[in-house]
Amino acid sequence: MPAKHRIYLLDPQKIPPETIAVTFAKTSRSPESFQEIAAELTETRSAEFHEKWVVGYGHASVAEHAVLHIAVENLSRLAVETLEGNRLASYTEKSTRYQKWDPDDFYVPQELENHPLRQLYEQTCRALFESYLHTLPHLQAEVEKRSPRREDESEKRWQARIRTDYIDAARFLLPASALANVGVTINARALEHAICKMLSHPLVEVRVLGQEIKQAAQAEVPTLVKYADAAPYLQSTTQSLVEAVQTLPDTPASPQDWCRLVRFDPEGENRILAAALYRFGSLSYTRALEAVRGYSLAERAELVERLLGDLGCHDIPLRELEYTAYTFDLILDQGAYFELKRHRMMTQTPQALTTRLGYTIPKLFTDAGIEDAYRRAMDAAAQVYEQIAAFNPHVATYLVPNGFNRRVLLDFNFRTALHFTRLRTAPNAHFSMRRAAGRIAAEIRAASPLLGRHLPAPQETWQAVEATHFTQV
Repeated sequence: MPAKHRIYLLDPQKIPPETIAVTFAKTSRSPESFQEIAAELTETRSAEFHEKWVVGYGHASVAEHAVLHIAVENLSRLAVETLEGNRLASYTEKSTRYQKWDPDDFYVPQELENHPLRQLYEQTCRALFESYLHTLPHLQAEVEKRSPRREDESEKRWQARIRTDYIDAARFLLPASALANVGVTINARALEHAICKMLSHPLVEVRVLGQEIKQAAQAEVPTLVKYADAAPYLQSTTQSLVEAVQTLPDTPASPQDWCRLVRFDPEGENRILAAALYRFGSLSYTRALEAVRGYSLAERAELVERLLGDLGCHDIPLRELEYTAYTFDLILDQGAYFELKRHRMMTQTPQALTTRLGYTIPKLFTDAGIEDAYRRAMDAAAQVYEQIAAFNPHVATYLVPNGFNRRVLLDFNFRTALHFTRLRTAPNAHFSMRRAAGRIAAEIRAASPLLGRHLPAPQETWQAVEATHFTQV
C-alpha cells in the first residue's frame, strides 16, 4: 500500500536553522522521514556537515534552507540601500509615508569624527529636519482645505484619511542620513553574499553594519556565515571602473530625457507568443516562432487575448511573459527611487546619489505658500554637499534630501512590467511613483502594443500626475 501523504512544519523554535538545512540536504540520500533525520542531528554534527559540504565542496544551495529573521534598527537610509540590495530576501522598513521623524533622527558618519566639517554636516542635517517639521502644519492645512472633514467623519478618521497626502510631500526634505528600522528575512546563502558586499563598502557605517549582522547571525548559523568577509573583487573592480569613467565627458541629461526606453526587442511579442505555444504544444521553439510570424495581426491579437484576457487583478501571470525585456534610463527623485528599489525582480543600476541633477518641487509646497522656504533648504543642502564631497563624496551623500533627482538604469521583462505598473499606478501609490510607472507603461504600450493594452489603465496619465503634483521636476 502506498505511503500516506504527509505535510508538516519543522519548527525553527525547536530546531536550529543550520540543523533544518542539513535535514533537508540529507533527504537526497536518506530514505528516512525529515523528522527522523532531524532527530538524529545535533548542532555539532550539523556544523561538521556544513564545514564539509557547504564550505569544503561548495554545495552552497544547502544554506538556502537556513532562514533568519533579522531586526536592524537605527541605520541611515543610505545604509538601507546596501542592506536591501539583495534580490533573494524580504524587507519591511520604516516608511516616510506613514511616520514622522524627530529632529535628532539622523546618522553622523564616523568619517567626520574630529573633522572640521562635522559641525557643518550636523547643522545642515538639523536644518533639513527643522524645515521638514516646520512644513508639516502648513502642508496639513492646505490638504485640510482640499479635503474637508465629512459630516459623518470623526476627527481621527479624517486625519487618518488625509495624513499621507501631506506627509508624502514633506518627505522630500528628509536627507539620506535619516534613521530607519528594517526587518529582513533572508536565507544563509544570500546573507553571506550580503555581508560580503557590506564589508566591501566604502562607508564605515555599512562596513560596521555588515560586521554586526554577521555577529548576530552567527548565533543561529555559526558555520554558514563564518567565512563571510570583504571581497577584494568588489573593491578593486569598483575602483577600476570609477577611474575608467572619469576619462569620459559628463553630459547632464536634459529635462525631456527623464524616462527613455533605450532597448527593447521589436519581436518580443512574437517570442512570448511562441513560448506560450511551445509550452502547451509539442513544437520546437523555432517552429513555434515561425508559426507566430506567419499569423496576421488579428490572429496574434487573439493569441494575446487567450494568454492575458482572463488575468484577474490578483492573478500571477504565466512565466512565458518573461521572454521579452525592456531597458529604461530613468531620472526620478530619491524618494521615488527608494520605493523603486523594492522591485527586486528587475536589474537595477543606480548611479550615486548627488545634488547635481537638481531637485523636484511638490506642488503642495507652492500651494501652501512655502515654496521659497523649500527652495532655501534644498539649495543650502546642495551647497554643503559640494563642500563635503570635496573631502569625501560618499560621506556627502548622507546630506542629499529625497527631493533631489537620481539616475537609474532598469531592465525587466513584461511579466515584471505587469506587476510593477499594476502596483505603482494605483491611486494609493505615491505620486512620484505614479508618474514614473505611468510613463514606463506608456513607453511599453508603444513598443509592444498587443501586450501593452493589457497593462493596467491608470486613472490619470503621467502628464496629469506631473501637472497636478509638481511645480518643478
